[in-house]
Amino acid sequence: MSDTITIQGAVLERSDAARPYADSQPISISELELTAPGEGEILVKMTAAGICHSDLSVVNNNRPRPLPMLLGHESAGVVEEVGPGVSKVKVGDHVVMTFLPRCGECDGCKTDGKMPCEVGSKTNNEGTLIRGTRHLTRNGETVQHHLGVSGFATHAVVSELSVVPIGADVPADIAAIFGCAILTGGGAILNEIDPKPEDSIAVVGLGGVGMSAIITAAALGVKEIVGIDMQADKCAKAIELGATDAMTPAEAEASGKKFTAVVEAAGHPKALETAYKITGPGGLTVTVGLPAPGSTIAIDPLVMTGEARRVHGCYLGSSVPTKDIPKYEQLWREGKLNAEGLISSHIKLADINQAMDNLSEGVALRQIIEFD
Repeated sequence: MSDTITIQGAVLERSDAARPYADSQPISISELELTAPGEGEILVKMTAAGICHSDLSVVNNNRPRPLPMLLGHESAGVVEEVGPGVSKVKVGDHVVMTFLPRCGECDGCKTDGKMPCEVGSKTNNEGTLIRGTRHLTRNGETVQHHLGVSGFATHAVVSELSVVPIGADVPADIAAIFGCAILTGGGAILNEIDPKPEDSIAVVGLGGVGMSAIITAAALGVKEIVGIDMQADKCAKAIELGATDAMTPAEAEASGKKFTAVVEAAGHPKALETAYKITGPGGLTVTVGLPAPGSTIAIDPLVMTGEARRVHGCYLGSSVPTKDIPKYEQLWREGKLNAEGLISSHIKLADINQAMDNLSEGVALRQIIEFD
């Protein structure tokens, strides 16, 4: 490529906009300048991107980020150019973006996925790529990178540490959701619970991440999987995707049923309290949801001790993407992982503000932006 190309992308201009976002339009579709990949970086032509609550959390300011910012982190594409020193991918490779790059050297990276990369976390917060570089401007103004990806755009320059190669036979919309929804929800099952077929698993919060936990448990042959959500349509969808039963939080608590393991994927303290209440003695409660900062929960510590309970926080499914994405890819190829069932709709980049409303209102699992 030349030193700079012009791309089109979805830029968050402000994080104090009122809903509905379709009216207030906090995200603009802009032309931006993208500079060439540097050391260890690649240019990717985007093919699909999923809209996730981590995107919404920037729009609604639950996760403050520097602005303006080119959004998007759950995406897939094809490598068009590689910078100096790139060794993990080549031109023409199909890749999945992973929103938390791993340097491979810090203390976080040495935990095999339990803790996020310290370097990647810092640069994500700063709006740069993992080496501290920036590649986006708009009429001379710096535009921040989102989680090292900025995937709501026709092209992106990313670190090779932010991608995982995937087979060209995997459809772009499926490849995209491997990078966040399935890594996070599936990882809670695969990496934290590691279930046996005879285990009983409940999932509280049936958004894209919670449903990913459902389909992963089903893919692994778990015989009892219960979806829990306040919305009847989501409970019905969970059964369609492999849950053996579904109920509301109130019904779950009133039933007296206790589970071997429970995943909380709603990102709300009340959901975590429900998850804890329905976890059985000796059982594991795993929380992958991201509640608003400052949220608190009330639990009985005597129960935790007396029943030998465990509660695990689980970021990005405790995943190492280079190891875990190939596992999900294989489960999908074998017809065991119903990733297609997570996709609510396919949209265009121009629909992004309405898509954020849909996500806020809980009427969509994964809306997929398709690129020409």
